[in-house]
Amino acid sequence: MTLRRLSRSPGAILGATLVAMFILIGIFAPVLAPYDFEAADFVKVRQPPSAEHWLGTDELGRDLLSRLLYGARLSLVVGLISVGIGVLIGAPLGLISGYAGGRVDQVIMRLMDILLAFPSILLAILMVAAFGPSLTNAMIAIGVVSIPVYARLMRGSTLSIKEELYIEASRSVGTPSHHILTRHVLPNTIAPIVVQSTLQIAVAIQASAALGFLGLGAPPDVPEWGNMLQKGRTYILSAPHIVVFPGLAIMLVVLGFNLMGDGLRDALDPRMAR
Repeated sequence: MTLRRLSRSPGAILGATLVAMFILIGIFAPVLAPYDFEAADFVKVRQPPSAEHWLGTDELGRDLLSRLLYGARLSLVVGLISVGIGVLIGAPLGLISGYAGGRVDQVIMRLMDILLAFPSILLAILMVAAFGPSLTNAMIAIGVVSIPVYARLMRGSTLSIKEELYIEASRSVGTPSHHILTRHVLPNTIAPIVVQSTLQIAVAIQASAALGFLGLGAPPDVPEWGNMLQKGRTYILSAPHIVVFPGLAIMLVVLGFNLMGDGLRDALDPRMAR
């Protein structure tokens, strides 16, 4: 039924196609890349797209297409790991908060409110600046920023589910709380978490590109799309292709995840079914 609803959504199909394309590009980047992404040729710096270099060369004469292909791998890894950190920490906190209630709920939610009080990108910048610019620290910072999103989402779902009659029946026969959580509550909260994770990957990729653009992400020589934008902005008038193609790649992958997330939300919510 879910696949049938997804197949009726042109946006979801387009999004899934874009995501699948970038995943395949990331996996097969070493095979698809026509040149070594690190090989500089100072004779061919900032060349426009041509038959030899389909997307042109960057400020050091490196093939832009090869660097974009390897950058797809990095961006997807950043998105997946960052979301994984948010889910693995935020979802259990929200589950415990919603089910336990009382002081436990108050303490956890006030901690989440503190995190939410900071603009997400600003908090990520502060964390990366404190621990040092690196791709690993950027992933951790983006993941920590997303923790409140999952905690609040899981708490809301848990509060709704724990009032259901079958939960009350399980409690009345003495079923332990951890069994209720793992066998009844958690399986019914998977759908919103999956949808949110799909959308959050797009947010994580954008945040990673923003940190790279500010020089707080991957090292300068790493072919990360934000890095490429940051390096190419100097030549935006003389060699605009250095900026246009990485920006287009970021736009397409973010669009793909957003469209796929919207499609999944509609397909998994019976109230949205047509």
